[in-house]
Amino acid sequence: MNKINNKIFSYPFLDSLFFMQNEWHQHGVIVHTLRVTYYALKAGDFKFFAAGLLHDVGKPFTAFKKDEEDYEFNEWSFTDHEERSYQIIKSWPFISEYTKKIVRYHYLIRDIKKSKKEDPKRYAQKKMIWDALDEDLQEDLRRFLHYDDLGKGKKRRN
Repeated sequence: MNKINNKIFSYPFLDSLFFMQNEWHQHGVIVHTLRVTYYALKAGDFKFFAAGLLHDVGKPFTAFKKDEEDYEFNEWSFTDHEERSYQIIKSWPFISEYTKKIVRYHYLIRDIKKSKKEDPKRYAQKKMIWDALDEDLQEDLRRFLHYDDLGKGKKRRN
């Protein structure tokens, strides 16, 4: 898991929370989170309500500058943000196990595609996790990813 642990009043935490994430997100984490939740509810997928609100709760804690492009465009990277989000909520008794799984694995599809090109070892690890999930959860993760994409808004750069 990403070792970055930003403090709540740090620049990376606040900047990513309120203003800027990266080229794939038009909004900061708060607005993105509300948009994901809105699109899930608008589609009648009420079971994603809590996951929509919590899926990126760990993201500002993991914000870091990964490469020159992050510095050039004042963007953030969020490696393993979904695991950090899960770690935050995993012991909350008022959150269902289903929601915890959606939060923990919501980026898994993207991670598999990305790591297949860039990191064969990570790809094998993530693919093993995916293959262990039941088909209903896999389908729900595909649907949730759609809402997550809608919540991103338009891309900033080409």
